[in-house]
Amino acid sequence: MTEGHGYAADKEALVRRLHRIEGQVRGIERMVEEDRYCIDVLTQIAAVKTALESVALKILDDHVNHCVADAMASGEPGAAAEKSRELLDAVQRFVKTR
Repeated sequence: MTEGHGYAADKEALVRRLHRIEGQVRGIERMVEEDRYCIDVLTQIAAVKTALESVALKILDDHVNHCVADAMASGEPGAAAEKSRELLDAVQRFVKTR
């Protein structure tokens, strides 16, 4: 089984993206403090949600192609079952937020 997490190769890019999203959230806070028009605030909230979903999909993709694939290839039924369960749980959580 390969060491590390599936997103390890993209870690720096993911951290940069999360910092940009953090900046977007601070921008929304300023908009509220400045009494900006509600539709403009909601538009920015939707943009943050979309950005976070994009990060989540990238991490999920990396999880499938690294963690789950390695567990399946290991020949260990317990490891394969555990990673499959984790994957299904993650997909269910992701779908519920949409």
